[in-house]
Amino acid sequence: MSFTEDPGEEDRAPDMIGARALAIAESWIGTPYRHQGAKKGIGCDCIGLIRGIWRALYGDEPEPVPPYASDWAERGGEERLAAAAIRLCGPPLPLAKARSGDIVLFRWRPACAAKHAGILADEQHFIHAYEQSGVIRSALVPGWRRRIAAIHRLPPITAIEK
Repeated sequence: MSFTEDPGEEDRAPDMIGARALAIAESWIGTPYRHQGAKKGIGCDCIGLIRGIWRALYGDEPEPVPPYASDWAERGGEERLAAAAIRLCGPPLPLAKARSGDIVLFRWRPACAAKHAGILADEQHFIHAYEQSGVIRSALVPGWRRRIAAIHRLPPITAIEK
């Protein structure tokens, strides 16, 4: 994966959203892990981190998040996380188009649904809520990189109806 260094003029708005999303994600670092949580400094899981970033960028959450078990992806195998990302952010992007501030989804095994999410910080790091550590910045080592299921770009502010 290589990040785009100089986006074209038509891509400047997503870059601004990406920079804001990354700054917001960095402000969550140190938040403890709490399953289904979504409160900065109090507790969140990976979905809660993305929800918190969305609220900071756009105001309200776009849709209610139904309760889910910590093993929700293994149980039904439904691609609920990937489907929500497509619904809210559009189709996934090629890895070569990844930029700081993009949402990254991970799949633990090829036959399982995507079940983890974070925000790309740079070509080598991402920010996520990890059960053992809370919200942290992690290296995008081969073990994480090979589990990338999708990259999604947050929509421009003007694309979200208030």
